[in-house]
Order: sequence, then structure tokens, then C-alpha cells
Amino acid sequence: MTETTVRKRPKHLALWQIKFPFPAIVSIVHRVTGAGLFLLLPFLICLLGKSLHSQESFQEFKEILSFEIISLPLVKLVLLGLLWAYLHHFCAGIRYLFLDIDKGLDLPCARKSAGAVVVVSVALTVIIGGLLW
Repeated sequence: MTETTVRKRPKHLALWQIKFPFPAIVSIVHRVTGAGLFLLLPFLICLLGKSLHSQESFQEFKEILSFEIISLPLVKLVLLGLLWAYLHHFCAGIRYLFLDIDKGLDLPCARKSAGAVVVVSVALTVIIGGLLW
């Protein structure tokens, strides 16, 4: 006689139902922006090479980014998104350097520093984006 044991099926996490704390969201966005910047690195190097190749190619590059071309606002939006991704990744990286030396590990301080990362990265994006365009 063998007894049959009922095994419970493994539970899988439903990520859309989990409420992440704000520092966790900043951490996830830090990883996503890092991966995005890494994947778009060939595009950025191509833009840099095109702008430095010759005077004519620099003028073409400048025309693409100028406000006079109405048909390409998507290019400016993508570049503004890249600027925000870089600034967010940079600010969050500084935050993680402080966390690595055990500064700001308690929960209230971690929440404040995560909020500061978002506020500073958005503010710098607005300031630098406004100066550039």
C-alpha cells in the first residue's frame, strides 16, 4: 500500500500585482537605462562620427537637430530620452556608490535619496535640454 501525497504546484510571482517600494523602482530604472544606453551606444557613436567627419556632414547633422525641420520631432524626443537616461543612470550610480560605503541605508534615507535621484535627473534634463535646444 502506497500513500499518495498531494504536492502543491509551485507558485509563480505575478510581477504586475506586486507593489514595489520607490527605491526598488529607481533601481529597476537604473538597470533599464544602463542596458538601453549600452544597446544604443553604436547609434551614439555613429552620430558622433557623422558630426566629426567633415564640415558638410556636420551641417547635415545640425539640420537634423534644428527646430526648423518639422518632420523630425521624433529625433529630438529620442535624444532627449537618451539625455534623461544618461542623467538618471549617472545620478542613481552616485546614489549606489554612497550605498556601497554604507551611507543612507536606513529606509527613510533610502526613500529620500531615491526621490532625489528622480528630481535631480529630471531637473538636469530640463536644464540641459533647454540649453541645447
